Amino acid sequence: MTSPEEAETEETVTCLHMTFYHPCQKEKLMFRCLNFCRQEQVRADELAKFGRDSNICHYNLVDSRVSRVQFSLQFYRKLNSSELTFEIKNMSKKTKLTVDHTELGYLNKIDLPQKCIICFGDYQISAEIQEGESMDCFHTCLHLAEVPVLQERCLPSLQPVPESGISYSSFPSQSKSPTESDENESC
Repeated sequence: MTSPEEAETEETVTCLHMTFYHPCQKEKLMFRCLNFCRQEQVRADELAKFGRDSNICHYNLVDSRVSRVQFSLQFYRKLNSSELTFEIKNMSKKTKLTVDHTELGYLNKIDLPQKCIICFGDYQISAEIQEGESMDCFHTCLHLAEVPVLQERCLPSLQPVPESGISYSSFPSQSKSPTESDENESC
């Protein structure tokens, strides 16, 4: 019998949490093939592929506007480091992929930030890496968002405060003055 001091410690496994949103998700059910709220194990030497072709992609999006393989994630260990992370690659010839504010064309790839928003077409995916030690595999845990993840990331919504330091929301009886916004801003 081994004492607790002699027992092997269990390695923690890196987990990639991904929260999906599409404005038509209730009508079109494009996420119906994804397993939500359940961790799935993926071998470290496999690519995690997302797209519409269920023969190629483990994460299938049921939408004719999605590429056969939209994007892939590669789990790897950084050179001369013990840090484990992911690399995301755009596999679509037709649709650009945006990771936070970085736009990726076909076959472009970057390291996935610790916490980020991935967008293509009308799809929004919030991704967060929960660090682990195991180099044999990683886990994915998928979630479905009820509201746009871009909107969720911007919450709480703050009212603009004029230079006087007095917010218009402090005066409920007065009408709020219009505010300017750039139509290209995402938040």
